[in-house]
Amino acid sequence: MTKDQELLLKEGKMLPVMEHFYTIQGEGAHAGTAAYFIRLGGCDVGCHWCDVKESWDPKLHPLMEAETVAQTAAAHSKTIVLTGGEPLMWNLDILTGKLKELGCTIHIETSGAYPMSGQLDWITLSPKKTGLPKPEIYARASELKVIIFNNHDFKFAEEQAAKVSPECRLYLQSEWSKREVNYPLITDYILKNPQWQSSVQTHKYLNIP
Repeated sequence: MTKDQELLLKEGKMLPVMEHFYTIQGEGAHAGTAAYFIRLGGCDVGCHWCDVKESWDPKLHPLMEAETVAQTAAAHSKTIVLTGGEPLMWNLDILTGKLKELGCTIHIETSGAYPMSGQLDWITLSPKKTGLPKPEIYARASELKVIIFNNHDFKFAEEQAAKVSPECRLYLQSEWSKREVNYPLITDYILKNPQWQSSVQTHKYLNIP
């Protein structure tokens, strides 16, 4: 990477884009709705069960002009989902500013481990034990999505839920490889704690991106 590219990356004028595509949101509050996904490369949170580990190294993904990506996305959908990797590793001001100019609603899926940037309408906070969220993101989270891998994750979910606003929607989602074991546990937990909802990765069942 050249020094000029490093500067453009820092300013948010260019971003490492792993992929971008039009599909159906598979998880959480907006499951089943059409959206354009922009997956940014780069993540050092290090979840051992991550299903997109190929996104972790930002150097593996081409730098693209933020405004060009925004124009492409907005031409397909006015609902945009920023994901990763960890999208908040990067300055999102220019990308989201252009998307807003183009009339888009912007969602983000984040661990919250990095400072906030950009204009965001819906924040899906998916906290990880390996890199806890920054304190300021809890009040802004629209939905809290906790991945259940083992029994301790239920306790972690409650600890995280205590930090978000009363309006934040609460979701429990099984780690994919353990879904047959975990969803009966999640169901029982929600029946006893109905403030929570179940989130399922429907896009995997439908075999879509």
